[in-house]
Amino acid sequence: MAEKADVSNVDFLAVQVNLTDTEPNVFYVEVKDHKINVEPYDYHDRNCAITIKSDDFNKLISGKLDPVAAFTIGKLKVDGDVGKALEFSKLLK
Repeated sequence: MAEKADVSNVDFLAVQVNLTDTEPNVFYVEVKDHKINVEPYDYHDRNCAITIKSDDFNKLISGKLDPVAAFTIGKLKVDGDVGKALEFSKLLK
């Protein structure tokens, strides 16, 4: 994801990803100053947190699972700014 993501139009985005079925089970993706950073920690000043099973997350980042469909059917939960979660989903494509 980080190698392919176009973050040239993103000033700031911080999304925590909570995986429900694996350890370690949390990491965050931060876009700041048009650079992407991924770290294995909680991010308390995040825009949103998404919660998803690891298998579904792998499908999401590989393009096999649509983020809006995943949210609609309950495979993906968002806590916080849903608009930022959608912005994050665009980086996955």
